[in-house]
Amino acid sequence: MKQYLVSIYQPAGPGTPDPEFLAGVMRELGAIRQELEASGCWVFGQGLHDPSTATVLRPKEGEVLVTDGPFVEGKEYLGGFTILRAPDLDAALEWGRRYALATTLPIEVRPFQGEAED
Repeated sequence: MKQYLVSIYQPAGPGTPDPEFLAGVMRELGAIRQELEASGCWVFGQGLHDPSTATVLRPKEGEVLVTDGPFVEGKEYLGGFTILRAPDLDAALEWGRRYALATTLPIEVRPFQGEAED
């Protein structure tokens, strides 16, 4: 089976969702993870800290410049990800749909290069 990256994009800006809403999202995400694990499709996944915690390493004239903050400014940022195994893109997209419905956030599904076989 191929491996796919399922990326969860969160809106930038102040404020977090209502705690009750967020608790429901986390329950749904937990249920999806349990199903992925039970089906043998789970590889790895985790949420990320806010983009302000990022450190960017940028090559410049044979040196590497280290700066704080995200690489780009945007209206959305990568908030978490899951790596899963699926027989094809359609199956991976079905998992992505589940994440989109659970989080109400944009989801990107992207295959890794090459054939990742067990």
